[in-house]
Amino acid sequence: MNLLEHALKILVKYPLCDHCLGRQFAMLARGTTNELRGYSIKLLLTMKAHLHIKEGRREEGLKILKILASNGGFQPAENILNKYGCRNVHGKIKCYICGNIFEETEEIVDEIVKKLSEYEYSTFLVGSKIPGEIAEREDKLRSEYELNLGESFKSEFNRFLGKIVQKKTGREVSFKKPDIVVLVDLTRKKVEVESKPLYIYGRYRKLIRGIPQSTWICSSCGGLGCPECNYTGRKYPTSIEEIISKPVLELTMGESAVFHGAGREDVDARMLGRGRPFVIEVKKPKRRFIDLKLLEEKINENGKGTVEVQSLRFSSRMEVRKLKNLAPYTRKKYRLTVRVDGDLNEEMLKRLEEYFNGREIKQRTPLRVLHRRADKVRIKKVYSVKCRRISQSIFEVIIECQGGLYVKELVSGDEGRTKPSFSEILNMSATCLELDVLDVEGLVS
Repeated sequence: MNLLEHALKILVKYPLCDHCLGRQFAMLARGTTNELRGYSIKLLLTMKAHLHIKEGRREEGLKILKILASNGGFQPAENILNKYGCRNVHGKIKCYICGNIFEETEEIVDEIVKKLSEYEYSTFLVGSKIPGEIAEREDKLRSEYELNLGESFKSEFNRFLGKIVQKKTGREVSFKKPDIVVLVDLTRKKVEVESKPLYIYGRYRKLIRGIPQSTWICSSCGGLGCPECNYTGRKYPTSIEEIISKPVLELTMGESAVFHGAGREDVDARMLGRGRPFVIEVKKPKRRFIDLKLLEEKINENGKGTVEVQSLRFSSRMEVRKLKNLAPYTRKKYRLTVRVDGDLNEEMLKRLEEYFNGREIKQRTPLRVLHRRADKVRIKKVYSVKCRRISQSIFEVIIECQGGLYVKELVSGDEGRTKPSFSEILNMSATCLELDVLDVEGLVS
């Protein structure tokens, strides 16, 4: 291919701005811009035409210059034509592909910068929605002239805007993990800003019983309000999720928050020790450079001695996946108070400890959660059991086991759905009176 001759043939039929001409050869001379490629091609053609005139091929040279002026909008070509008495050749051209959109970006950039000023961010990325006719016209031109060295209009337009916005804001463009994505809809002439979620990791401790991990809507009315829920629409007045989310949303100015816990404890259980790992995902935050120490203080203040958090740090979507995937396999430690319907002695408790040391448990989905969990058999492991007799029929037990084991059913047997169980080995009915989670190990620190 003779690049200059090919470009001239295109300009004979189609008026093209520097961007759209240069973009057809974007794979050549990497490291420059399409605008400069297009300008350079037109400049070389202008020099070639001027040389023809100087060598005596006046008509041939003037013909090329007229094409460059009329369909290239190239001022140096028009200047030479004026010198040789050919005036008012072209006026302002309208690019066949883009319609001169690259000359009309100032208003778009101003709108982008204005919207970005409402957010805290370190990195951004510009995307766009392009009218279909632009792509269709470019495809038609490339097919007609067998052009295969170009890039898409959308790629150049996004990059062009990104560079200007980067210069005006002082923020960096990121293609992998931008804090903010700007979408320019050329069809509707609208600019939208999407703030990427903010993730905060921590551990929570639940110091009293009777608080669910997530909002518990009244099952009788579905949240509408009824006598059973005292017209609140809730089974419980608050939740760990709400206690933590409220200060988070206040500081980040986020639209909403999603709570991701590493498993969950029962409503009537406490979560003690180091606490349970969690990640709070903030949707569309406007503030992301928040003081986590201040956030911790506000959450604990909001918890009013019932729920508290610690070890807050910034996190990621990947850590949420890790949190969810590892939860069923982590080592967990529980303290239970158990009552049996008979008399206990130390020998019986010793036998219980020895039997469940390193014991594998086959546990069918408990009856109490069967309405919301698949009915299947799970195999979990008990690592150790330590018992302490409190009275003739009550004892305390410390259980270390694999995550996902229903420890209340390990005690009761759940009508034979959990095997073996404390009830089975003690040969008497056993019931969990109280349960505390003492530790959740094996997850992100």
